[in-house]
Amino acid sequence: MGNDTLSLLLLRLFLVLSALVALAAAQSGTDCNPIKTSGCPVDIGLTNNPYGVDFTKGTMDQPSWTSVGAGSVTYTSQGAVLTLSNKGDAPTISTNWYIFFGRVEVLMRAAPGTGIVSSVVLGSDDGDEIDWELIGGNDDEVQTNYFGKGNVTLYNRGGNSAVHDVQGTRHNYTIDWQIGQLTWYVDGKAVRTLKEEDAVGGLNYPQTPMKLRIGSWAGGDPDNAPGTIAWAGGVTDYTKGPFTMYVERVSVTNQYPAASYSYGDMSGNWDSIVLKKDGAADGHQMKEGIVKEDGSTGVASATNSSSSSSSSSPSSSQSSPTLYYLSFPLAKALDLHFHPRRPPSFPPPLTSTHPPSSSQATTSARATSEGHLSITSSPEQGASRDVTR
Repeated sequence: MGNDTLSLLLLRLFLVLSALVALAAAQSGTDCNPIKTSGCPVDIGLTNNPYGVDFTKGTMDQPSWTSVGAGSVTYTSQGAVLTLSNKGDAPTISTNWYIFFGRVEVLMRAAPGTGIVSSVVLGSDDGDEIDWELIGGNDDEVQTNYFGKGNVTLYNRGGNSAVHDVQGTRHNYTIDWQIGQLTWYVDGKAVRTLKEEDAVGGLNYPQTPMKLRIGSWAGGDPDNAPGTIAWAGGVTDYTKGPFTMYVERVSVTNQYPAASYSYGDMSGNWDSIVLKKDGAADGHQMKEGIVKEDGSTGVASATNSSSSSSSSSPSSSQSSPTLYYLSFPLAKALDLHFHPRRPPSFPPPLTSTHPPSSSQATTSARATSEGHLSITSSPEQGASRDVTR
């Protein structure tokens, strides 16, 4: 092999690796990893809680969202329209705030096309990640995945679930992310549950504040690694585009709302996170004990503490006493079966159906008193199967 050929191969390898690194950075959204570098900026928290947006009204809700990545993002009666047309496109919308545990619901239709990947990603500054991934060449399946602290040494964390017509029918993809347990739902049915102890004893369990990103990218780009192309279903032919993903509505509940979050140390553990309320001089670290939602101290009660630990649909409506922040060591010392309760007035789920006509799109949703979108539609469509790892 000549020197010129070797140089070209090395250059191409460098460009591919650079692109993959850039993509990973875009997904995780971090320029400063707080478990590797001190002095990282604080994460702005979602305080308008619960939060809901209806993109079919034709607006972006700019204070909450930013469009990132190449490609077209427009807003019509069909929702946020994310179009991938050319090599290098990865149209994505990202929240400008973070949540610290809670629930995220996305009502959407995936993009078609061999090698095209539609994604819903929760990602933190230290590499924690929770994913929905829909492969354009498979219209009857969704994939779930997670990562902890950027550990990508093994790619055996994925799960597959059968869901009918993910490109032609809008479905509700929900992530219910709690301390100790993570559940993925499709149209209100749990398709996968991950317990913290099953993620390398909690080491790889996602547990730090996360942003939400929704978008599509070409996993089948010819320049990607062969393994990535195979996972994405084959090589993408851009001449068969454009490839379009539709995001109609998003609902978010922040389990532990705060004006900002910061890392109290470099452990990347949830109980090291410091929550700071609006106007507060100092934040409160989760590991410091029991703190009520209003910021005052209190004593936890074991009454009904196990009621939320059962597997339930996110549509379950639960009344709850005052929400407490309770660290696991203290819970064990008090001999409590601890599972964080959902906040009061947990919003109803978004529901799925076939996409409406333009006239229907503007009348199918109403705002509740909490600002959440309550959507009336036909019963869920498609079957799913349980996948637990």
